[in-house]
Amino acid sequence: MQCFITNNRDEILIFYVEGANITHKFFGQKYTGNGMSIPQSLLEQSIQINIQQALQEDIGDGDITAMLTPVDEQATATIITREEMVLAGQPWVDALIKAYDETVQITWLKQEGDVVAANEAFLKLAGSARSLLTVERPALNFVQTLSAVATKTANYVKQLDGLNTKLLDTRKTLPGLRIAQKYAVAVGGGQNHRLGLFDAFLIKENHIMAAGGIAQAIVKAHDIAPGKPVEVEVETWDELNQALEAGADIVMLDNFSQQQMIDAVKHVAGRCKLEASGNITIENLREVATTGVDYISMGVLTKDVTAVDLSMRFNA
Repeated sequence: MQCFITNNRDEILIFYVEGANITHKFFGQKYTGNGMSIPQSLLEQSIQINIQQALQEDIGDGDITAMLTPVDEQATATIITREEMVLAGQPWVDALIKAYDETVQITWLKQEGDVVAANEAFLKLAGSARSLLTVERPALNFVQTLSAVATKTANYVKQLDGLNTKLLDTRKTLPGLRIAQKYAVAVGGGQNHRLGLFDAFLIKENHIMAAGGIAQAIVKAHDIAPGKPVEVEVETWDELNQALEAGADIVMLDNFSQQQMIDAVKHVAGRCKLEASGNITIENLREVATTGVDYISMGVLTKDVTAVDLSMRFNA
């Protein structure tokens, strides 16, 4: 049995430092518009950080309840969902189980992104009964959370069928699960906005005031990191014109009315991308998209999710 946990905070910090180094390699890449914009190497680093913390916080110095089971007992288990969901989180489950006990056999009955019906099995495990009992909760925690994000995203994306507008996530994520949740958004059919503060500019009111104006902020942004996407949040028509004239790549229309967004799309005429944000719900999502904006960003995809109800049962 290999237990991938440690009490050494320095080792956890190494993961963060390596992850930060990886992100800097992709610093300056523009958003591709192909769903997930997370570099594979960063994704893998994030998975390792997440599973290490999950195992450490749950197991500590040992699972004393699992010790009630004979050390040599073998078992098989089936995991089902109690409600319909879009499955997400397989890489986390695979990595966590293999890190704890590489002898456990993992059989996925559904693929990542599949719709799983209520009371349908999607995963089977076989191996040490103690190991299955120990990995059950941390493994299911990842699936229940990431599948909830993917399921909610898929429901919102359905509202955009037939339209060109793309649904974006935001930085309103659970602490420590930024990459995981953005991954789940992509699984659900959404697209990733910037991963953090390092890969794109999003200039808001306070930034504009500190820089001396919209034009000054945009010029300085291009000077600081040439080639990086520069987005500006605007609240008025005058601010939209300033951002457009200064060469913003994307303009976020904050709390613009339906007619104002229609007029903005016509006025901009493709000279930059337009993003709608603020007071958007699943009920008015399609209406906003019909204005012709390129993107709609919604924090609800990652910050207001209810975990999917899952269950693991040992087979007789």
